[in-house]
Amino acid sequence: MHLSALLDFDVVPLDTEDAVAVLLDVTAPERAKDTGRPRATLQIVLDTSGSMHGGRLDGAVKALQGLVDRLDPSDDFGLVTFDTQARVVVPCGPLTGKDAIRGTIGALRAGGGTDLSSGLLRGIQEARRAGGGRGATLLLVSDGHANHGVTDHDLLRQVAADAYGHGVSVATLGYGLGYDEALLGAVSEGGTGSALFAEDPDTADGLIAQEAEYLLAKSAQAVSLRIPAGEHVRAVDVVGEMPSHRLPDGSVMVELGDFHSGEERRLLLRLEVPGVASLGTVTLTTLEATYVDPETLTTYTAALPVSVNVVPGDEASGRVPRPEVRTEEALQRAQTAKKRASEALRRGDRAEAARLLDEAGQGLEDLGDVGAPGAPGVPGAAYGAPPPAPAASQAAELRGMARMAREDDLSRAAKTTYASQSGYTRRRGRYEQRSQPPQNPQGSQAPWPPQAHPGPPPPLGAHPPGTAPAPQPPQGAQGAPAPQEPDGPGAPQDADGGHGAAGREGGPRRISGQDPDRRLSSPDAADEA
Repeated sequence: MHLSALLDFDVVPLDTEDAVAVLLDVTAPERAKDTGRPRATLQIVLDTSGSMHGGRLDGAVKALQGLVDRLDPSDDFGLVTFDTQARVVVPCGPLTGKDAIRGTIGALRAGGGTDLSSGLLRGIQEARRAGGGRGATLLLVSDGHANHGVTDHDLLRQVAADAYGHGVSVATLGYGLGYDEALLGAVSEGGTGSALFAEDPDTADGLIAQEAEYLLAKSAQAVSLRIPAGEHVRAVDVVGEMPSHRLPDGSVMVELGDFHSGEERRLLLRLEVPGVASLGTVTLTTLEATYVDPETLTTYTAALPVSVNVVPGDEASGRVPRPEVRTEEALQRAQTAKKRASEALRRGDRAEAARLLDEAGQGLEDLGDVGAPGAPGVPGAAYGAPPPAPAASQAAELRGMARMAREDDLSRAAKTTYASQSGYTRRRGRYEQRSQPPQNPQGSQAPWPPQAHPGPPPPLGAHPPGTAPAPQPPQGAQGAPAPQEPDGPGAPQDADGGHGAAGREGGPRRISGQDPDRRLSSPDAADEA
């Protein structure tokens, strides 16, 4: 696991309360191409209530049969169905009899009510039994509102969170326009998985295959990030919609879930810094990412100190926030706007939803006027330039969603907006690879969840036709260490601002133990916990 960070300000004024934003990239280890993958455990929980009758159930059956074909005989697969009660249709275990399992899936029939909680609980039991210490992934597929059993969103969120605490990640797939996206969203949030949306069978087939592809490429599981508070950090805020909670010692924990090989996720942290009474370099906190290697089941921790330079107030007065950090803050705020817009649409408030989405889109479009990344401290250096590519893509998506909010089916608009927020927040590296800016969903009856692409997913790391590949980091910033001199920019202790004019004058800079870009960066080799 590799951590690297970029600060909006690398200097803080002496004896003055302040806030520092930390743009953190968390990158999973690459799995060697010449080694076999670890055994996977996938538990499906499928709604077979009466509303699934016809094409929806037929589509789900086809997708699950294809999934069985994709998995190896050594992988564990299980199927629990639910209507007014839960049934274990395929006990979770090795796929030694694929033909028989395909036949069992093909014999499924729909009928009855929707006791989602019983299906979820029984599926978790099966996943824990089969996964053991290796962990498991559970995918809950439903097209309706729970009308039997436990229906309280917070209780079901806690059920999924408890499952995650025992090694079972939980994702959800809402099918059609009649399901309760707030309920499925609560379940996926608790289980650290995605909340997916498929309006038609082809899209559902593609999304189920996509989730299986990610499971098979997993290189880190149960990833968590701990942000300790202490003498120099009074409070921590995780910007955006990534769930976090405070531990008894005052530190903040973020559950990141599972990562596929080489996957990168990005978080934005805001640290409240009390007045520091002495000049010089101060380590504010040390970020700790802990994960389990799915092959060896060994737990590792990667640590990254976050340091700033304390300078006299007049030296800090000319600080300019780094454009990359400002861009990320706008991107994260946009996800909050999507979530609030989805809530407004569920209330029937089209105008409020459109306003939230348009304002977020405008904020991203305005990023073209913040100054070039290569010219720190020179605001307006890029006036008239387009916003950065990720911001432009999100801005276009937000504008399309605003049009949906005004004119399209309310349920479709609410589900699309919620699924987009979940996909971006939980699976950003995957989302950016596969999503395309919306064309014009206005008046369209076709499904438009940004991460829903019918058919089998493209190879991992690929980008859809007509879209640009994800931008690559500068030389030395994320990959192999750049050549270093003992006392040069790549020296291990580099947070004192002693290298380069930006550090001395209080302008934004990257800080690094590895690269000339001066980005805070952890060693690639994790320390065993």
